[in-house]
Amino acid sequence: MQSDTIDFKQFATYSKPGPRYTSYPTAVEFSENYTLDSYLKDLKADLSPLSLYVHLPFCRSACYFCGCNVIYTSKEENKAIYLEYLKKELNLLKNAMDTAKPVYQLHFGGGTPTFFNAQELEILIGLLKETFPNFDKNAEIACEIDPRFFDESQMQVLKQGGFNRLSFGIQDFNEKVQGAIHRIQPFALVERSINLARAFGISSINFDLIYGLPYQSLETFKQTLESCVRLNPDRFAIFNYAHVPWIKKTMRKIDETTLPQPEEKLRILEWTIHYLLQQGYKMIGMDHFAKPEDELFKSIQKGQLQRNFQGYSTQGGTQTIGIGLTSIGGGGSYYAQNYKDLPQYQNALDNGRLPFAKGIELSFDDRVRKAVIMQLMSNFKLEFNAINTQFQIDFKEYFKSALEELKPLQEAGLVFVSESGIEVSQTGALLIRNIAMPFDAYLKKINTNQKVFSKTI
Repeated sequence: MQSDTIDFKQFATYSKPGPRYTSYPTAVEFSENYTLDSYLKDLKADLSPLSLYVHLPFCRSACYFCGCNVIYTSKEENKAIYLEYLKKELNLLKNAMDTAKPVYQLHFGGGTPTFFNAQELEILIGLLKETFPNFDKNAEIACEIDPRFFDESQMQVLKQGGFNRLSFGIQDFNEKVQGAIHRIQPFALVERSINLARAFGISSINFDLIYGLPYQSLETFKQTLESCVRLNPDRFAIFNYAHVPWIKKTMRKIDETTLPQPEEKLRILEWTIHYLLQQGYKMIGMDHFAKPEDELFKSIQKGQLQRNFQGYSTQGGTQTIGIGLTSIGGGGSYYAQNYKDLPQYQNALDNGRLPFAKGIELSFDDRVRKAVIMQLMSNFKLEFNAINTQFQIDFKEYFKSALEELKPLQEAGLVFVSESGIEVSQTGALLIRNIAMPFDAYLKKINTNQKVFSKTI
């Protein structure tokens, strides 16, 4: 990534709706034209090592900023029932694919994974390891943690299960902000959770923060970030709040007049970058920071960083198996998503079918563009010859129109296009979604008046 002086004044002109590119094609393109039979064929044909994603959808109450697929419940029995259905799904997967392939990554996402108690987590980990017996010794095994639902018994089970990375949802420490987003989470509570994780030898801790929340200002966010740094996490993921009330009804509870203006958000972003760099963190892409000794930073130094549905990852070249309600999986030639509706999910499993809902078979063009977009999103540079060799194309001819679209971004110093490849500048890394979008063949087919994606800034 080429270094430059970050000019935030030009950012506003680049703010427009665009994908986050955790996949290409994006989930918007998934359809029922891709059938269960196609999925079963692709599931078995992919010989790559495995990455497992398990969706645990339950939350006790709504956090108004959240864009995840969740089910709000206070009924303990719902978790036990869900575990029974996960068991059914895993049994079906045993017969549908080679579950003896090595597992390089496991991720528990939500919802609130730690809404499940220690005994329930232990049952789930046991089911997964019984189904997928060959976890690699260096596998990245991660869980999202809500500090409000996290105790020593859960930590003990996670440690025994081989979990080596925990991601804590912090968002913001300001009391007024927490009240507005319906997530009260004092600093002392988070500190206890971090101390517990460190006491059990967790070597990689990530903090998720969000800027652009109601009542946030540069001054309040400074206090939050300074408090976070005192807790010494290994990584930060600092996201721009995506306000999409037309998709998430709970976001309608947020008073839009309390949201910070774009200028204030840019000031927060600018200060965040400078502050974390001063504290010894390295910037990774549009929203991640890591210590130099962290595997995430080492991967980008080697040009091996990957991007998937969990964001940036050190584990690439895997077949992702999405397990649970609404989970998305994929391999080299397909993406597949489970049902989002719980009764539909349960009905499929009750009838002995995988809870597959929709997906997409990747064409040759999809695979070429996926390689280009993911390389740019992950490592912020690509060599034309590498793509030419992999797909037997002439990059400059194949992407003639995309390279033409990049010219204004090139003139603005956001990206450098040479005879041999593309390299993104430091400012451009923050606008990497914009830089990737010219290579997306589907964007031109989406109605500009249709609300599909959050804004890039």
